[in-house]
Amino acid sequence: MINLLKSVFGGSGNTQLQDVLEQGAVIVDVRSASEFAGGHAKGAVNIPLDQLETKLNKVKSYQKPIVVCCASGMRSARAKAFLSSQGLTNVHDAGSWRNLN
Repeated sequence: MINLLKSVFGGSGNTQLQDVLEQGAVIVDVRSASEFAGGHAKGAVNIPLDQLETKLNKVKSYQKPIVVCCASGMRSARAKAFLSSQGLTNVHDAGSWRNLN
């Protein structure tokens, strides 16, 4: 049941996220700029979900695993689905940015 909820609402297991982060993953926070300014995971870059399509080349240029996060996991799940549909294969959904601290 928990895995089903994670697949619907986002969030990878902490061990998997930790492994990906240790590999040098880039954390992409897809919340608004004002939400991001109120607090975010250390080292995260802010690319709001509504700007993700126009900044796709920037995300592709990282050439590293990507970890997406947001406030609750809804936007990060959409971001992961979009990035995957654009050919990125090493994208991980952390759900809430608080899962990364």
